[in-house]
Amino acid sequence: MSPLWLVLAAVAVWALIRLGRQGERAGRGHWRVTATLFSAVMFAGGLLALFKGSWVLGGGLVAASLWLTVASRQRAVAPRAEGMTDGEARAILGVSADASKAQINAAWKKVMARAHPDQGGTQGLAARVNAARDHLLKR
Repeated sequence: MSPLWLVLAAVAVWALIRLGRQGERAGRGHWRVTATLFSAVMFAGGLLALFKGSWVLGGGLVAASLWLTVASRQRAVAPRAEGMTDGEARAILGVSADASKAQINAAWKKVMARAHPDQGGTQGLAARVNAARDHLLKR
């Protein structure tokens, strides 16, 4: 295997990781499937290289495929209301500092209509909106 193929494989792994770290926006959920398929191909190539006697290349490909599989399956923890400031919560819901409970709930309903996963949003975004509402209602 020439060094050019190794460089191309490294660029592909880097691109998949960068794509995955862009967040949980709509249309970005399929990168995990792509990363898993790519890591399976890398694993098979690594095993083939190991059987042909190329220990360094085979071991590197197997290790990289296992790392990519683990890295692509890690998900961010949902935000909690305790770690959010008043300013962040107000910015997410778009309410003023003196908003009443009714205004906070109305803003939450409006934002959640767009942020809900069934409406094209993501689970992470919906969790942040819920955490913002909980934080403001708790104070």
